[in-house]
Amino acid sequence: MRRKILTVVIILTIVIIGIEILIESNHVMTAVSYSLSLWCNSVFPSLFPFFVISNLLINCGFASFLGELLKPFMYQIFKIKGEASFVLVMSMLSGFPSSAKYTRELYDKNLINEHEATKLLTFTHFSNPLFILGTISVLFLGNKEVGMLILLSHYISNVIIGIIFRNYYVSKKDTSKVSLRKAFNIMHKKRLESNKSMGLMISNALMSSINTLLLVLGVITMFLIITTIIDQNINLNPYNQSILNGIFEMTQGLNYVGLLPIPLENKAILSTMFISFGGFSVHMQTIGLISDSKIKYFPYLIARILHASISGLLVYLLFDYWFLLI
Repeated sequence: MRRKILTVVIILTIVIIGIEILIESNHVMTAVSYSLSLWCNSVFPSLFPFFVISNLLINCGFASFLGELLKPFMYQIFKIKGEASFVLVMSMLSGFPSSAKYTRELYDKNLINEHEATKLLTFTHFSNPLFILGTISVLFLGNKEVGMLILLSHYISNVIIGIIFRNYYVSKKDTSKVSLRKAFNIMHKKRLESNKSMGLMISNALMSSINTLLLVLGVITMFLIITTIIDQNINLNPYNQSILNGIFEMTQGLNYVGLLPIPLENKAILSTMFISFGGFSVHMQTIGLISDSKIKYFPYLIARILHASISGLLVYLLFDYWFLLI
């Protein structure tokens, strides 16, 4: 009976959204145009090169090379295999939802299991540093100094999340001595095992990256349409509207926060929380990348709620001292 009710609810929801799209067609078209602009001008240029490079590096064995060198560090702090260091480093550089893509690629290569992949997703949710230091701090908040505080709070709280989840699933400890020669030999062996020509690897990397980015575009557009429909049908004050939009689609929420007539400190706290949570748009992108695997989403959701709370608290505690230091 519950499943039948759920089916009815889903169908009614889709029908209502379809009707609203027809009624609010002008606003919906504006939202779709904005999503395409956002994807073309920000998402695609910032993520596509990293997606291609990461795919090639994994196929050439670099993740195993890095994992061998950094295994003591990763195990001591996070109690996870050294290969996780590849996702950690690449995610810091490229931003979400790349962590889900990199994690899935390591999982598909059997370099980590489903438990390690689930754990890895909890603390590798990083926003693109250029997005924080440029778009958020300068364009949305109009203060470049606050960008570094948001960045540090976002990154530090992610490490704290990793420590909180370190005992979620403890990887088997590798007690062998770290060796650069051994790391290189492992990387060379992994490259040979792939048994693919460089041309084929590049072709596969390009196709995989484009397919992932098209998924990202579709999810961003869908959530922008949903938030547009909500905004047009529910009369909210600007403060509540920014929070609602930030929960559903992070970028739109950040834009609304920048327009609020509130102190910069409050804007910085809200912006950091939106980034650390990611919005359900980013969550849906992550689900799309792991949906047909055994990697679990729920720990990722809990981690994002904790991440938003901790990062927001850090900005609140450090805000006044930060501006005294700089």
